[in-house]
Amino acid sequence: MDLERLEEFRKNHKTAYLAGHFEQLLKQENEIEEMIKVDPALASLSVDDLKKLKEEKQLSWQQMENILEEGPKDTDSPNEVIIEIRAGAGGEEAAIFAEQLSRMYERYADIKGWQIKLINESKSSLGGYKEGIFEIIGKDVYKDLKFETGVHRVQRIPATEKSGRVHTSTASVVILPILKETTIEINPVDLEIEFSRSGGAGGQNVNKVETAVRIVHKPSGIDVRSTSERSQQKNREKAMGILAAKLQAMKEEDESKKLSADRRSQIGTGDRHEKIRTYNFPQDRLTDHRVKESWHNLPKIMEGGIGPVIESLRSIEEKETSE
Repeated sequence: MDLERLEEFRKNHKTAYLAGHFEQLLKQENEIEEMIKVDPALASLSVDDLKKLKEEKQLSWQQMENILEEGPKDTDSPNEVIIEIRAGAGGEEAAIFAEQLSRMYERYADIKGWQIKLINESKSSLGGYKEGIFEIIGKDVYKDLKFETGVHRVQRIPATEKSGRVHTSTASVVILPILKETTIEINPVDLEIEFSRSGGAGGQNVNKVETAVRIVHKPSGIDVRSTSERSQQKNREKAMGILAAKLQAMKEEDESKKLSADRRSQIGTGDRHEKIRTYNFPQDRLTDHRVKESWHNLPKIMEGGIGPVIESLRSIEEKETSE
């Protein structure tokens, strides 16, 4: 083991927790060895403890090596994102809209040939989404989806509305790029980690073993959960990646607010509180407020036909970049 690599493991958000655990094991091992030097009679009593510590150290080291070997290095446009969709104002109608937005992005991912996986969900009583968190992996995924962050508004007559009155509800979307390398450093001491049983489908292992992971970053209060993987280690890696992405997004959002208005993009700063789009069903019209452009055929759009909207946003960004 090249202990100089510990610094590399410590700085990588996916191995930071394991690096902290490895250092604790190393400290325990050194303490036992120091005790044996003082009292050699303890050597025979400590054989099993030392053997267990060495095996656990080796396992942790191998896990960190494997994690860093996985996947290519980052490019300017990450090919992996986390998309978080939450119901906003509007009660059950907002939750139904959040679920429909989730399905829209799932369909769009299928059209693009991307991989999409549910990480965590919280459903309302009528089957809508209080919260839905997905991982999407594929070529140009961040380039396509990065301007989806913000508040999406829907105007329509809910199925439960007897008077025919149009309701307005909202859902928020956040796109988080997952970076293989990041400037964010996470101190394991700042983390509170809990393990529990995953609910829902997934086989006996998922339901009977504590594979679900919840990580709380105490300084920021960020709470991250992952329940999609079949092993505790994989869920922990996933949760650490999401936490790093959230901290990076928080840092970038703070920095963007310091920029003068004339330096901001026409499309916006990616502020999650910014109202970016309205889906008006009575008028069969989607309007993106940032570019003041509208599209029709909402049923097609909600079934994944969001491509023309995304292409318009990308073309505006490319034009701004070239100027």
